[in-house]
Amino acid sequence: MSKDKIFAKIEIAAFPVPGRPCSFWCSHLTDDLEKNAVTTMQSPHPLELTDPVTTDTGNHHPEVNGNALVKTEAAPSELVKSDPRLSDPRAEALRQMLERHRNSRQLIILQDFPDPDALSSAWTYKLIAERFDIQCDIAYAGALSHQENITLVRLTGMPLVRWNAQGAKNKDQRDCSCYQGYVLIDNQGTTSQLLPIVQEAGLPAIAIIDHHNLQESIQAEFTDIRPTTRATATILTQYLQAGLLPLDSSNPVHVKCATALMHGLRSDTDCLKQAKEEDFLAAAFLSRYIDYQLLNTILQSHRSKQVMDVIERSLKNRSIHNNFSISGVGYIRYEDRDAIPQAADFLVTEENVHTAVVYGLVHDEDEEVELIIGSLRTTKITLDPDEFIKEAFGKDGQGRFFGGGRSQAGGFEIPVGFLSGLNENAEYAKLKWNVYDTQIKQKLLHLVNPKNNVLHGTE
Repeated sequence: MSKDKIFAKIEIAAFPVPGRPCSFWCSHLTDDLEKNAVTTMQSPHPLELTDPVTTDTGNHHPEVNGNALVKTEAAPSELVKSDPRLSDPRAEALRQMLERHRNSRQLIILQDFPDPDALSSAWTYKLIAERFDIQCDIAYAGALSHQENITLVRLTGMPLVRWNAQGAKNKDQRDCSCYQGYVLIDNQGTTSQLLPIVQEAGLPAIAIIDHHNLQESIQAEFTDIRPTTRATATILTQYLQAGLLPLDSSNPVHVKCATALMHGLRSDTDCLKQAKEEDFLAAAFLSRYIDYQLLNTILQSHRSKQVMDVIERSLKNRSIHNNFSISGVGYIRYEDRDAIPQAADFLVTEENVHTAVVYGLVHDEDEEVELIIGSLRTTKITLDPDEFIKEAFGKDGQGRFFGGGRSQAGGFEIPVGFLSGLNENAEYAKLKWNVYDTQIKQKLLHLVNPKNNVLHGTE
C-alpha cells in the first residue's frame, strides 16, 4: 500500500512560532489508515514481545498469554466477527494480564526525574487499567524540575505522587502493603530509587513497558521492551489504537492525556526529526483528540533563572576535545537537576562540536543525598550514547550500570556515598568537587582522547 493512499496531506510544524500555536495538521486520512494503523498479526511462529512486529499471510493467529503461546486455527474474517481478542498481540497480551488482575491496586514506578514520555505513558497506562477496575498510583523519587514537565503536570492535573526514598522520615509513605504489584513505565528500574523498596517489600513485577535497551533482568508477568521504537508514548498510543481504551474527544481527561502523549512523543523524537513511520502514525491518531492550545502553552514554558545560570556555568567551564564539549557545573540544587540536560542541549549546538557532556554534583538537603548527575547529547550518528556511557563509567557494586542512553541522548548518576554532606565547609566542598570533576573528566577523556591525561593537564 503506497503512502499516498495513507496520507493525502500531512504538514508538521515541529518548532512553535511565537504568536502561533504549535500545529500538526492532518487532512482527510483515508480509510486505509483506519484499517492499517494497527496491523493484524498472523504468524505460525512464536512471537517475543521484544521482537520487531512482522506480518504474515498464514492462518495461524498467535496469542501471547504470559509466557505461553496459544494458536487458534481460524480464518481472519471469522476472527474479526467472533473473536473479542485484539488484533495486536502485544495489546492482547496486556489485556489478558489486566483481566487477571481485576480489582487490584498497582504502583507505577517512574525514573527519579521523569520526562514527558514517561509521564504521559504512565498516565495512559493508569487510564487503561481503570477499565479493568485496577487502581494505579504513579510514583517517582526525584523531582520535577524541567519547566515543561512542571507545566505539563500542572495544566493537565496529572495524578502523581513523590516518594521520599531515603531517610527515616516519611517512612509510612513508603508502605507497599496496599499494592499487589508494581509496573515500570519508560524505565527498567535502573534509574529509580523506588525499585529496591518494592523488591524488599516482596511486590511482584506486573509489567515493564519501555523503549530503552535492555538494562535489568527483572522477570515481569508482562514485558514489552522495544529498543528500536523512538518513544514509549508511541507504544502506549498503539495500545489505544488497538482498542484498549477508546478515546473520546468530548472527555477532557482523554483530551489532556492525548495531548500529553503527543508532547511525550514529540520530546523523545527531537521535535519529530527522529520520528519513524510508527511515530507519525501514532501522532496522526493523537491529532484527532489533542488540545493544540494546551500543547502550545506547554512548549512555550520559560526557563528559570536557575537554569540560565547553569547554562552560563556550562559555557564558562567547558573544554573541547576531539569535537567533544565536556563541562562540569559544580553544585546544583536537587530541584534544579533538569538544568543539566538543558545545558547539554545548548552546548551541542556549538560549531565543530558533535557531542556534549554536562555534569554536576546534585544535593538534596532534605534527604541528605548527593549524586553526580550528567547528561550526554550528540549529533554524531556513529556514536551510541548507551555504549559510550556504560564503557566510560561501568557498574556499581551490585552490577548495575551507572548510566545508559538511547539515540542521540544519554545520562548517568553516580552516588557520592561516604563523602556526602559537610558542604558548609567551603574548603572541603571545593576539594570534593575538584576530586569528582577530575575523575569524571579522566574517565571521559580515556575514551575521547586517550593520549591526554587530565591529571597532568589538558586543554
